[in-house]
Amino acid sequence: MGKTAMRIALFMQNQTERTRHMREINSRPSEGFESTLYPRIGLYIGGNWIYDRDRWIDVRNPSTGNALGPVPNATPADLHNALEAAEAGFRIWRDTQPLERSRIIMKAVALIRERARDIAKVLTLEHGKTLAAAEGEIIRSCRFYDWEAGQALRSYGWILPAADQMQKRILRLPIGPVVAFTPWNVPMSAFARKTSAALAAGCSIIVKAANETPGTAVELVKCFEEAGLPPGVLNLVLGDPAVISSTLIGSPISRLVTFTGSTGVGKHLTELAARAMKPALMELGGHAPVIVGRDVDAKAIGLLAAEAKTRASGQICASASRFIVDESVYKPFVDSFAGALNDLRIGDGFDPQAQMGPLANDRRLGAAETMVQNAVARGARVAAGGNRIGNRGFYFEPTLLVDVPLDADSMTVEPFNPIGSCISVPNLDAALKIANNLHVGLAGYAFTNNLTDAERIQRELEVGALSINHFDTPDSDTPFGGVKDSGIGREGGPTSLDAYMVQKTVLQFSGTI
Repeated sequence: MGKTAMRIALFMQNQTERTRHMREINSRPSEGFESTLYPRIGLYIGGNWIYDRDRWIDVRNPSTGNALGPVPNATPADLHNALEAAEAGFRIWRDTQPLERSRIIMKAVALIRERARDIAKVLTLEHGKTLAAAEGEIIRSCRFYDWEAGQALRSYGWILPAADQMQKRILRLPIGPVVAFTPWNVPMSAFARKTSAALAAGCSIIVKAANETPGTAVELVKCFEEAGLPPGVLNLVLGDPAVISSTLIGSPISRLVTFTGSTGVGKHLTELAARAMKPALMELGGHAPVIVGRDVDAKAIGLLAAEAKTRASGQICASASRFIVDESVYKPFVDSFAGALNDLRIGDGFDPQAQMGPLANDRRLGAAETMVQNAVARGARVAAGGNRIGNRGFYFEPTLLVDVPLDADSMTVEPFNPIGSCISVPNLDAALKIANNLHVGLAGYAFTNNLTDAERIQRELEVGALSINHFDTPDSDTPFGGVKDSGIGREGGPTSLDAYMVQKTVLQFSGTI
């Protein structure tokens, strides 16, 4: 284990004063602790829980590698039943008054808030993020439901001026049963984004949750079940992604496909939707550029960058990844960034002193190791981190690569890990050219005290969401989505229900026939 890894290794209970900032990576909650917290995973179809199905995979605790429980594999009959249940549930829910829909949604949200700490423990067990971060994701997601419950009461239509004895009306109606696919990296947030809008609009929904993190989805469904949501309005399926996607999207019952995840999978699902002539709402991958201009406090921004880069171990689509820094502040920024990463405390998500947990699975761990090797082979320098920690669980050092060539994987492929890549540029022209040279454009960040530069970045940086002088991302009241290969449509904000509703034009002659 190298010097950096030693600095951020986990502490042992009886460590000396000299090693008080270390953690023992193999000190983990027992399997008994895990099994006590983790729920039984089942399918939820037509208001019924189904458990007796063949195992698809085991959910694993990223901190230990221990199996938490099996994931059932939905059969073709289960999927057929889910579609029929969603069709029946839609007929009930579309005719439920918006005020009643909002009441049920808010009752479920009250239960989620009441159980936030317990649901967070499930999320931490299956994802690895710190308990504080998991609870933060749950509380933030509750705001999505708050917003959409209000949107349900604002889904107005229009009456247009018309000739005598002619009425022109435009109705906004729920599109129908929705098929949603949610990712493992934000199992609460993505689930809430899609279910909140669908339910508020009056749609039923079938959610295919990620097989790696199904426990969070199970806990959320229980809250809606107890809140009195009619059977069939919300359904949960798990198992073989290829069979589930082709069956649900190909059915004439489903009317909208929505997905959060990688660009490659999103394109595949969009193709399936196009063949079935269905609209698609896609929130796909990114590789967020961070432009750091001249005349800023580079040391302070370096500290902010370290915190932003390591949120959820870098496994979020809006994660800051490509740091494009003006050459005049490059060295102080890099020094500050690297120092903050070296001092970061890494540990099990249940350790209250841990600032970053493990990666979610062994695939991400292998990808991180390969990405560092690729960058170094092309001439990059490792300023912090760069190695796996320990041999149990999926821990990787928060890493900063500097002087990274533009053709390195870390500059061209979404990292989805705690690896940041830095490059210096002579001016804003060069920064924007590099920032826009990829086929994705989800989130972006910029730091400048020059208003002219800020306005230019707003116009020219090709992203769907831009944060200037901070690393926050859109909340429930603002739209979120990407440009180019980063997706289709927007979630949240004033137009959040548009994708889940259709407009019907009614021209009615009111004279005698």
